[in-house]
Amino acid sequence: MDARERLIVGLDVPTLGEAEKIVDMLGDDVVFYKIGYQLAFAGGLEFARDLAKSGKKVFLDMKLLDIDNTVASGVENIVKMGMSMLTLHAYPKAMKAAVEAAKGSDLRLLGVTVLTSMDEQDLIAAGYEYDPHTLVLRRAEQAHLAGMGGIVCSAEESSAVRKIIGPDMALVTPGIRPAGADKGDQKRVMTPAAALLAGSSHLVVARPIVKAADPKEAARAILAEMSATLQK
Repeated sequence: MDARERLIVGLDVPTLGEAEKIVDMLGDDVVFYKIGYQLAFAGGLEFARDLAKSGKKVFLDMKLLDIDNTVASGVENIVKMGMSMLTLHAYPKAMKAAVEAAKGSDLRLLGVTVLTSMDEQDLIAAGYEYDPHTLVLRRAEQAHLAGMGGIVCSAEESSAVRKIIGPDMALVTPGIRPAGADKGDQKRVMTPAAALLAGSSHLVVARPIVKAADPKEAARAILAEMSATLQK
């Protein structure tokens, strides 16, 4: 894969109008987009279908978690939408149900390990007995055993996770920030080059591109950094 296939631009904007403007502005430079809750609940699901029909790849970031039958039914309909990636929380039963529902399709299921906005104190407050690193590795192993297509984790854990999941599963990394960029609400971040060198296969970048004064230039700068790293 070249850099364009590895960069996923997060359309973390409140309206369809803003999302459409960004996609138009980025043009052929970007081929992969992420749609999460914010846009999904503003008409983004139909927009996701339209993007897929236009030839773009779409990562639907829904972080599904429910009883097995509900997860499976949701995945079956998402397959029909033509999505390329879908997230669900990396709970063994939910992953098993999703994998069975997506069997035979091109949908790549991603297990969310630990959100990049969470640190050890956040996990303790949520009742977990593991630190972020330990929990990420545990869930990565469970995702691998469940037959998932990839996992989502911080680039800080990418190197250790890659050793667990092997070379074939996707390793999708949010919390990517170019050098000098504001971290925002992310607590575990890394530059594009460092994330790729650590073992990440796909990088999710939202605010550094969609909130930039010139999104196209911002995307091109990140793609250039990624390309230079991939050529090493």
